[in-house]
Amino acid sequence: MASFSFGSGNARKLLRIPLYLAGRVLTAVVPRSRRSWVFGCAVGIADGAAELWRVAAAHGEDATWLVGDDGQARDATAQGIRWARKDSLRGLWLTARARVVVVTHGFGDVNRYAVAGATIVQLWHGIPLKRIGLDSAETTRSALLPRSRVVPRLLAALYRGTTRRIAVLPAASHLVRGRLESAFGLTHAAVPVTGEPRVDVLSRGTASERRAAARERLTAAVGPVGERPVVLYAPTWRDGDVDPAVPDATEWGGIRDLLDRHDAVLLIRSHPLGAGDYRPPVPTDRVRMLGSDLVADVTPLLPGLDVLVTDYSSLAFDAALVPLPVLFLAPDLEAYRARRGLYGRYADVAGDDPARDWTQTLRQLDAVLDEPGPRTEASRQRSRIVHAHRDGRNTERVYAHVRALLDAGGRPARAASPLGTDPGGPPPPPTEGRR
Repeated sequence: MASFSFGSGNARKLLRIPLYLAGRVLTAVVPRSRRSWVFGCAVGIADGAAELWRVAAAHGEDATWLVGDDGQARDATAQGIRWARKDSLRGLWLTARARVVVVTHGFGDVNRYAVAGATIVQLWHGIPLKRIGLDSAETTRSALLPRSRVVPRLLAALYRGTTRRIAVLPAASHLVRGRLESAFGLTHAAVPVTGEPRVDVLSRGTASERRAAARERLTAAVGPVGERPVVLYAPTWRDGDVDPAVPDATEWGGIRDLLDRHDAVLLIRSHPLGAGDYRPPVPTDRVRMLGSDLVADVTPLLPGLDVLVTDYSSLAFDAALVPLPVLFLAPDLEAYRARRGLYGRYADVAGDDPARDWTQTLRQLDAVLDEPGPRTEASRQRSRIVHAHRDGRNTERVYAHVRALLDAGGRPARAASPLGTDPGGPPPPPTEGRR
């Protein structure tokens, strides 16, 4: 399983500084096209970028997807999306010419050396519970001269200089807006409360239609599950470290017994950049892998699940839109909070009873499979706190906001935009602690 850490990634960034400088020279002399947009996403033709591509293309924008590998190229072709390799000369040229650059993870989603001067739309890929960007020391950790005090400061300065180029970073709510402004070092006007395009799929159509579509996708990815209860275990990234909650042999025995008792299926989705061996010691059809190699974006599958088990993942906030019962398993809470950091109190999201091992988790899972009501209601309350829009039109709001920004000459708009965009004004009082 591939792993990644900020330390190794930041070391590579420092070594690439000459390439960034060359890219600045290129973008200074190459004019940007009036209607050209380029899109990219670290996990493939997915996430909010795919939603915004469809809306932008429908409105006649000259849209091209920049792919990172052959698999993404095949997916783009299958969906009728024009594409180019992001690391090719054509990818460099298209990025340098694009008026709008849309990403979901970082500038490396497209050609990272040619983004300067574009209107950059950073859709991000989740509502942060764990601290991100400038709010976490992890962001500026480096494997190059790891004990140096100068290197983290240099990386922080580079990070601020990079994120300052972002013109639009949509927020799900005023609560989330504050976190994103702080993490990316952005002004209030650059973070409109439009809702996130990537979760529109959780609000379109009826609940029964969403569940049927999600179950069909689940079957295509992991095989038939029928009407059996489906539980997803999805731990978050630990900067390349092994997940401390990987079950041992005894815990696997308890998991197997519970799944047999409820005639249920457990899906395991480790983080695409994480590490850990989740294979049970005794093979069973009741435990199946749902890695990013099978499904790039798990969000559309959430309505097909019955319970989510996670730790600090933003999936807990996505699941709130279903609403889906969520159990929290956090064996390393103190260590993770000290190293990475969390926004707010963990108890405000996870409640007062997060499990610390699989024994506790199985007791809670046994109860919720029998009676999901209380956990479902907690998830519904979570949705009211973090999602200002639940109408399936977030992507339209983001597109309208970008177009208004372009029509204004690329300056962040400060007046309300169509479809309820709220780029300005003070946030309401915080309500995260209510449950």
